[in-house]
Amino acid sequence: MGFRILVDRLWPRGISKERAALDVWAKEVAPSPELRKWFNHKPERFKEFSARYTEELEHNSEVQKLKEQAKTHGSVLLLYGAKDPRVNHAVVLQEYLQQHFKH
Repeated sequence: MGFRILVDRLWPRGISKERAALDVWAKEVAPSPELRKWFNHKPERFKEFSARYTEELEHNSEVQKLKEQAKTHGSVLLLYGAKDPRVNHAVVLQEYLQQHFKH
């Protein structure tokens, strides 16, 4: 099953903390509220959103903690509440971590 990390800033509606069975809630690595509101899950904004969110990740000290947790636990599952599995911040975060995991 892996180490379960919720990467949303807001808790997903309708999910109890017990049912989520999380290991960590890493809300600090989620997009800023301003960026999240601007993006508004609009697919036509995803490319620009990805670039802006990647820039935020570059300056986010909490990302290092996430990388360390991934190294410690090996198998990590990023959880998110977005409905579209291809157009959401977790996709960008996963790609970012994979690219920077070697460092």
